[in-house]
Amino acid sequence: MLYTGQPCNEHGDYLPPGSPPTPPTDDKPDEWTPFHDRMEFETGEFLFTCNQMSAGDINTLLDLWAASLFKHHDHPPFADHDDLYTMIDLIPHGDVAWDCFTTSYQGDKPATDVPAWMNAEYDVWFRDPRTVVRNMLANPGFDGEIDYAPLRDFDASDKRQFQDFMSGDWAWKQAVTYSTMRYL
Repeated sequence: MLYTGQPCNEHGDYLPPGSPPTPPTDDKPDEWTPFHDRMEFETGEFLFTCNQMSAGDINTLLDLWAASLFKHHDHPPFADHDDLYTMIDLIPHGDVAWDCFTTSYQGDKPATDVPAWMNAEYDVWFRDPRTVVRNMLANPGFDGEIDYAPLRDFDASDKRQFQDFMSGDWAWKQAVTYSTMRYL
């Protein structure tokens, strides 16, 4: 089998040329989902992404905000940092669950005065890279923006041109090695 980078469906069947990508399934047409409105979304984006505010500072800000709205019988967009984080975790697009493992130093330790970090355990949080990449490739926003086939490009003076990942040696060698091995 020769791998050409031709688009296919989730079962590996090639799509006819010019076929549009499968539209994403979205039961909720509201562009702010799961947030209730633009104000909640932008507040969450500012606190979590732009400012990267600590949980304690988020709570302080939301308490002050609540106090200012109390006389109007209103409330801030989130009750506290947990409420904000819960809403962020409910975002449906590109949903990849967090996973965690614990690790610790396993090497040689000095006989005395062992540094604390050598005895400590550390939580490593991550999202499955394979699922993250699958979600990225399924995103219609990337349609037509990614070259899936490795290439070698040369200019008029026969000098190799490198433009992106797929024009590099590793991608080329992987494709050539894999497809060659399948015919042996």
